Amino acid sequence: MTAIVLASTSPFRRALLEKLTLPFITDAPETDEAPLAGETAIQLVQRLAHAKAEALAMRYPSHLIIGSDQVCVLNGVITGKPHTRENAIAQLAQASGNIITFYTGLALLNSASGKAQILCEPFHVHFRTLSAAEIEAYVDKEQPLNCAGSFKSEGLGITLFERLEGRDPNTLVGLPLIALCEMLRNEGVTPLQA
Repeated sequence: MTAIVLASTSPFRRALLEKLTLPFITDAPETDEAPLAGETAIQLVQRLAHAKAEALAMRYPSHLIIGSDQVCVLNGVITGKPHTRENAIAQLAQASGNIITFYTGLALLNSASGKAQILCEPFHVHFRTLSAAEIEAYVDKEQPLNCAGSFKSEGLGITLFERLEGRDPNTLVGLPLIALCEMLRNEGVTPLQA
Protein backbone atom coordinates (compact mmCIF):
# COMPACT_ATOMS: atom_id res chain seq x y z
CA MET A 1 0.00 0.00 0.00
CA THR A 2 1.32 3.40 -0.98
CA ALA A 3 1.72 5.71 1.99
CA ILE A 4 -0.66 8.70 2.06
CA VAL A 5 0.08 12.15 3.47
CA LEU A 6 -2.56 14.81 4.10
CA ALA A 7 -0.88 18.18 3.63
CA SER A 8 -3.02 19.85 6.28
CA THR A 9 -3.35 20.21 10.02
CA SER A 10 -7.11 20.89 9.79
CA PRO A 11 -9.01 18.64 12.21
CA PHE A 12 -11.99 18.83 9.83
CA ARG A 13 -10.03 17.54 6.83
CA ARG A 14 -8.43 14.86 8.98
CA ALA A 15 -11.86 13.65 10.17
CA LEU A 16 -13.12 13.56 6.58
CA LEU A 17 -10.13 11.55 5.33
CA GLU A 18 -10.56 9.10 8.23
CA LYS A 19 -13.93 8.12 6.68
CA LEU A 20 -12.03 6.28 3.94
CA THR A 21 -10.33 4.05 6.56
CA LEU A 22 -6.97 4.32 4.77
CA PRO A 23 -3.84 4.78 6.89
CA PHE A 24 -2.38 8.27 6.50
CA ILE A 25 -0.30 10.85 8.27
CA THR A 26 -0.72 14.62 8.37
CA ASP A 27 1.91 17.29 8.01
CA ALA A 28 1.75 21.07 7.76
CA PRO A 29 2.82 22.53 4.43
CA GLU A 30 4.54 25.88 4.56
CA THR A 31 2.67 27.69 1.81
CA ASP A 32 2.08 31.36 1.04
CA GLU A 33 -1.69 31.56 0.55
CA ALA A 34 -1.81 35.11 -0.82
CA PRO A 35 -3.77 35.35 -4.09
CA LEU A 36 -1.94 36.39 -7.24
CA ALA A 37 -3.01 39.47 -9.18
CA GLY A 38 -5.91 38.67 -11.47
CA GLU A 39 -6.30 35.15 -10.12
CA THR A 40 -9.84 33.74 -10.02
CA ALA A 41 -11.16 31.80 -7.02
CA ILE A 42 -10.89 28.56 -9.00
CA GLN A 43 -7.32 29.28 -10.11
CA LEU A 44 -6.38 30.24 -6.53
CA VAL A 45 -7.64 27.06 -4.85
CA GLN A 46 -6.19 24.78 -7.52
CA ARG A 47 -2.80 26.49 -7.31
CA LEU A 48 -2.75 26.39 -3.50
CA ALA A 49 -3.91 22.75 -3.28
CA HIS A 50 -1.07 21.77 -5.62
CA ALA A 51 1.43 24.01 -3.82
CA LYS A 52 0.55 22.44 -0.46
CA ALA A 53 1.14 18.95 -1.83
CA GLU A 54 4.39 20.03 -3.54
CA ALA A 55 5.62 21.64 -0.31
CA LEU A 56 5.86 18.17 1.26
CA ALA A 57 7.19 16.25 -1.75
CA MET A 58 10.86 16.44 -0.70
CA ARG A 59 10.02 15.25 2.81
CA TYR A 60 7.90 12.34 1.51
CA PRO A 61 9.56 11.15 -1.72
CA SER A 62 7.48 8.00 -2.34
CA HIS A 63 4.02 9.01 -1.17
CA LEU A 64 0.63 10.13 -2.37
CA ILE A 65 0.24 13.63 -0.99
CA ILE A 66 -3.19 15.26 -0.71
CA GLY A 67 -3.39 19.05 -0.86
CA SER A 68 -6.61 21.01 -0.46
CA ASP A 69 -7.61 24.64 -0.25
CA GLN A 70 -10.98 26.36 -0.03
CA VAL A 71 -12.45 29.80 -0.51
CA CYS A 72 -16.02 31.02 -0.51
CA VAL A 73 -17.39 33.59 -2.90
CA LEU A 74 -20.33 35.88 -2.21
CA ASN A 75 -21.50 38.35 -4.85
CA GLY A 76 -18.36 37.70 -6.87
CA VAL A 77 -16.01 38.51 -3.98
CA ILE A 78 -13.78 36.00 -2.16
CA THR A 79 -14.87 35.97 1.47
CA GLY A 80 -12.39 34.82 4.08
CA LYS A 81 -12.58 33.76 7.71
CA PRO A 82 -14.22 36.47 9.84
CA HIS A 83 -11.89 36.25 12.90
CA THR A 84 -14.17 38.61 14.91
CA ARG A 85 -17.80 38.53 16.05
CA GLU A 86 -18.52 41.77 14.17
CA ASN A 87 -17.12 40.43 10.89
CA ALA A 88 -19.04 37.15 11.27
CA ILE A 89 -22.30 39.05 11.80
CA ALA A 90 -21.57 41.24 8.77
CA GLN A 91 -20.74 38.23 6.58
CA LEU A 92 -23.93 36.40 7.53
CA ALA A 93 -26.01 39.54 7.01
CA GLN A 94 -24.57 39.72 3.49
CA ALA A 95 -25.25 36.02 2.91
CA SER A 96 -28.87 36.29 4.09
CA GLY A 97 -31.16 35.44 1.16
CA ASN A 98 -28.13 34.90 -1.11
CA ILE A 99 -25.98 32.07 -2.40
CA ILE A 100 -22.40 31.48 -1.26
CA THR A 101 -20.31 29.30 -3.54
CA PHE A 102 -17.47 27.34 -2.01
CA TYR A 103 -14.62 26.39 -4.30
CA THR A 104 -12.45 23.59 -2.97
CA GLY A 105 -9.20 22.86 -4.75
CA LEU A 106 -7.94 19.30 -4.51
CA ALA A 107 -4.58 17.91 -5.59
CA LEU A 108 -3.20 14.41 -5.35
CA LEU A 109 0.54 14.34 -5.98
CA ASN A 110 2.49 11.14 -6.53
CA SER A 111 5.82 12.35 -5.20
CA ALA A 112 7.69 9.39 -6.74
CA SER A 113 6.55 10.12 -10.31
CA GLY A 114 5.88 13.85 -9.92
CA LYS A 115 2.43 13.31 -11.45
CA ALA A 116 -0.35 15.46 -10.00
CA GLN A 117 -4.10 15.34 -10.41
CA ILE A 118 -5.73 18.70 -9.69
CA LEU A 119 -9.34 19.87 -9.73
CA CYS A 120 -11.78 22.34 -8.24
CA GLU A 121 -15.05 21.14 -6.75
CA PRO A 122 -17.81 23.78 -6.34
CA PHE A 123 -20.56 23.67 -3.74
CA HIS A 124 -23.45 26.13 -3.43
CA VAL A 125 -25.05 27.15 -0.14
CA HIS A 126 -28.45 28.82 -0.48
CA PHE A 127 -29.16 30.92 2.61
CA ARG A 128 -32.66 31.60 3.79
CA THR A 129 -33.51 35.18 4.76
CA LEU A 130 -32.14 35.66 8.28
CA SER A 131 -33.12 38.20 10.92
CA ALA A 132 -30.45 40.19 12.76
CA ALA A 133 -31.44 38.39 15.98
CA GLU A 134 -30.98 34.97 14.35
CA ILE A 135 -27.56 35.94 13.00
CA GLU A 136 -26.34 37.24 16.35
CA ALA A 137 -27.71 34.21 18.22
CA TYR A 138 -26.01 31.86 15.77
CA VAL A 139 -22.63 33.61 15.99
CA ASP A 140 -22.79 33.72 19.79
CA LYS A 141 -23.76 30.03 20.09
CA GLU A 142 -21.37 28.50 17.57
CA GLN A 143 -18.50 31.04 17.42
CA PRO A 144 -17.67 30.37 13.71
CA LEU A 145 -14.82 32.88 13.73
CA ASN A 146 -12.29 30.62 11.98
CA CYS A 147 -14.70 29.35 9.32
CA ALA A 148 -14.90 30.77 5.82
CA GLY A 149 -18.41 32.13 5.37
CA SER A 150 -18.93 32.40 9.15
CA PHE A 151 -20.75 29.12 9.67
CA LYS A 152 -20.24 25.43 10.47
CA SER A 153 -22.47 23.34 8.23
CA GLU A 154 -21.73 20.25 10.34
CA GLY A 155 -23.20 22.03 13.37
CA LEU A 156 -25.92 24.59 14.04
CA GLY A 157 -25.07 26.33 10.76
CA ILE A 158 -27.48 23.95 9.02
CA THR A 159 -30.32 26.08 10.45
CA LEU A 160 -29.22 29.02 8.27
CA PHE A 161 -29.83 27.33 4.94
CA GLU A 162 -32.65 26.96 2.47
CA ARG A 163 -30.82 24.26 0.53
CA LEU A 164 -27.39 22.87 -0.31
CA GLU A 165 -26.33 22.07 -3.85
CA GLY A 166 -23.32 20.07 -4.96
CA ARG A 167 -21.96 16.66 -5.85
CA ASP A 168 -20.37 15.88 -2.48
CA PRO A 169 -21.43 17.35 0.91
CA ASN A 170 -17.89 16.70 2.22
CA THR A 171 -16.72 19.46 -0.13
CA LEU A 172 -18.40 22.04 2.08
CA VAL A 173 -16.31 20.93 5.07
CA GLY A 174 -13.10 21.10 3.04
CA LEU A 175 -12.23 17.77 1.37
CA PRO A 176 -14.22 16.42 -1.60
CA LEU A 177 -14.05 12.69 -0.92
CA ILE A 178 -15.85 11.51 -4.07
CA ALA A 179 -13.27 13.27 -6.25
CA LEU A 180 -10.44 12.12 -3.98
CA CYS A 181 -11.54 8.49 -4.30
CA GLU A 182 -11.45 8.86 -8.10
CA MET A 183 -7.92 10.27 -7.89
CA LEU A 184 -6.80 7.50 -5.53
CA ARG A 185 -8.20 4.83 -7.85
CA ASN A 186 -6.20 6.42 -10.70
CA GLU A 187 -3.13 5.74 -8.53
CA GLY A 188 -4.17 2.14 -7.85
CA VAL A 189 -5.53 2.76 -4.34
CA THR A 190 -9.10 1.59 -3.79
CA PRO A 191 -10.43 2.31 -0.29
CA LEU A 192 -12.89 -0.61 -0.43
CA GLN A 193 -10.11 -3.04 -1.23
CA ALA A 194 -7.38 -1.65 0.96
